Amino acid sequence: MLVLKAENISKQYRLGQVGTGTISHDLNRMWYKMRGKEDPYLKIGEANNRAEKGESEYVWSLQNINFEIEQGDAVGIIGRNGAGKSTLLKLLSKVTKPTTGKIYTRGRIASLLEVGTGFHPEMTGRENVFLNGAILGMTRKEISRKFDEIVSFSGVERYIDTPVKRYSSGMYVRLAFAVAAHLESEILIVDEVLAVGDAEFQKKCLGKMGDVTKGEGRTVLFVSHNMTAVKELCTKGILLNQGTLEYEGSVLNTIIEYQKNSASTTSYRYNGIIDEAAGNENIRIKEFSVAPVKGSIIDIDSGIRVKLVFKNYVPDISLGVTFELKNYEELIIFHVGKIISENSKSGDYSLEFDIPSGLLNAGNYYFRLIFGQNQATVLYAVDNMVGFEVENVKVGTKMHIYPGIIRPHFDYKIEYK
Repeated sequence: MLVLKAENISKQYRLGQVGTGTISHDLNRMWYKMRGKEDPYLKIGEANNRAEKGESEYVWSLQNINFEIEQGDAVGIIGRNGAGKSTLLKLLSKVTKPTTGKIYTRGRIASLLEVGTGFHPEMTGRENVFLNGAILGMTRKEISRKFDEIVSFSGVERYIDTPVKRYSSGMYVRLAFAVAAHLESEILIVDEVLAVGDAEFQKKCLGKMGDVTKGEGRTVLFVSHNMTAVKELCTKGILLNQGTLEYEGSVLNTIIEYQKNSASTTSYRYNGIIDEAAGNENIRIKEFSVAPVKGSIIDIDSGIRVKLVFKNYVPDISLGVTFELKNYEELIIFHVGKIISENSKSGDYSLEFDIPSGLLNAGNYYFRLIFGQNQATVLYAVDNMVGFEVENVKVGTKMHIYPGIIRPHFDYKIEYK
């Protein structure tokens, strides 16, 4: 049975403004509407690419999104930062309205979009359970019947009669998730709740959401950067990229498509006007690239050479750079830093290092790059600027890929006695 349908939905925002922003724009819209014509501002706007400076003051956070979700589906919504995931969940939760298109839903929706949404800081945990439950559509009788179960799941029994303004962010999200998960809704929408809380609570959340879909036949929409959690919980996937729906299918195939995007750019080289290179007033990157140490393809045995060339504008500081490597499941493989200069100069710096062969297993990886001052202040940081794929030893094949993040070569000493 169909429980949710998105039909050509789009969401447009005007940068730096609330609403349309100017009286002239409002009057212009009214004039076109009175004449039965299309809103003129829907014809303009750019994709929501945060990394590039745009010409238009309008951006499309989402554009022409279409999909259908059946009862009992567990759908993972994935994509890079700025892809439009949270905007989509806000539209589906009816927190905001789409600029164009329609959303059809069947049944009650419980959504957990932000930590402590609907909580009043001066009220106790007990009072907020009833308040938040009412906001989510639960009756007082229903909340009372489930109260002990909610509190037990949250693990904050000792502080249930304490004002929530004294709660940690972890306690906040425990209680908020417990209320949303125990509402007998047909659709549960969850955005990055697992980013807060310890490993035990994350496992508990996943278990509960699994019970909701498999045991109770309810529908779950789950946004997360944790690909392991998405793969474990979800059966279907939706991949967003700069506000457009790029792929829809099984969760495994969706994650593979996301992998391809993460590993699509193996080099960044800029030879134009330096002020337009990637960076800011402190740092401009001229080159950031990865290449095989030996051979023509990066594989388990090739080794990987990483090269960085940049222009520094901040003199007389302890200048450092950190390389953080992640895999497609967003697991940090390593986080290593290097002091470039204890007393920096304005000008160009070049840095190279090799990742030895046999360290990385076959798969997709990408770098986060962080430039720092005195190991305390971030001068510039960029995520997912360069990605790469490590091929299996049998080049081009996906067969015989062993589990694990690393694929080390050991020198074995074997004796027969």
